[in-house]
Amino acid sequence: MSREQHQPGRRPQPDVAAPQEVTATGLGPWPGDDPLEAAWIIRGELGSPHLPFLAELPDRGVGSDALGRTASFLEDLAVDVQPHGWRIVDRPGKDMRRAASALSTDLNVLADVAGAEDVSARELKIQLVGPLTLAAGLHLHNGERALLDHGARRDLAASLAAGVGGYLRRVAAAVPGTRLVVQMDEPAITAVLAGTIPTASGYRTLRAIAASEAREAWRLVLDALRAAGAADVVVSVPDIEAPIELALSAGADGIALPLKALTNKQWEQLAGAVEAGKHFWAGAVEASGGTLPRVADCVESLWRPWRQLGLPAQQLSAVRVTPSAGLAGLTPAQATAVLGRLTQVADGLNQRVLG
Repeated sequence: MSREQHQPGRRPQPDVAAPQEVTATGLGPWPGDDPLEAAWIIRGELGSPHLPFLAELPDRGVGSDALGRTASFLEDLAVDVQPHGWRIVDRPGKDMRRAASALSTDLNVLADVAGAEDVSARELKIQLVGPLTLAAGLHLHNGERALLDHGARRDLAASLAAGVGGYLRRVAAAVPGTRLVVQMDEPAITAVLAGTIPTASGYRTLRAIAASEAREAWRLVLDALRAAGAADVVVSVPDIEAPIELALSAGADGIALPLKALTNKQWEQLAGAVEAGKHFWAGAVEASGGTLPRVADCVESLWRPWRQLGLPAQQLSAVRVTPSAGLAGLTPAQATAVLGRLTQVADGLNQRVLG
């Protein structure tokens, strides 16, 4: 597909605030290794009122994965890649420099694309890995995960909180005046809280982390993000045993999770969150690379439980629809089609609101 087909700024964007409505966004991971193509497509497909995002391109290799990108802006901690994965080291090496360079490239591309738009998007979403998944993914000198050591977990959370300010300032400089929304990814949180992550030997599992410690680590990073200018911070978690109330009690503005396996209890927790003014990012579109689900089926997967819970249709404005997972495993054409389907699902839900 040509970049002209996806040139941002072509979707009408009103000068005044639009009525509140269901909107769409992606989760971050994107296929391919071309940040310019990714930026053109994403900003073209997710025009106002939807939420474009800064793509993560893991196909570029070491340092462009979510863990490496987040590790690149840790404060006073260095990482490098070893055979077992990312490891905390004494000084930055080539892998950390590679991650930092990839991020700089992405921000320069973002500035160029946004600067060429007739009317730039009012918002931008960025992603980062949360402190518990970071501790589960980074290793100590002995090869064990940092999650094993209380001091290492504490230092990582503090380092992340100290480093997010510089990251947000750089993003803000690339898109001046844009409202920044942050998605904090915690894909490992269920295993962290359940104590099911294996040790380096594989014969045992690491001890479960107390919910109170997870809450404090999240609160530390969430507070730092807001202090750095984040307008909203949403915590992204898996649907199985999703710690919805834990994330919200830590101060998150909302929760992001797939719809496919939500229990009645989780729906009730989400209803309470929406009634309390929180956001719900609903992974309503399965994107496995095959045939996309029908718009009507995706709309119904959210609309039916919403009405069964007695939530007013107008409160659907608290919802953003997302894919159920990142799109890095697809082709660029397939990923583009997913974004188009997301906006169609958002339109379908808005039509339900209007009756």
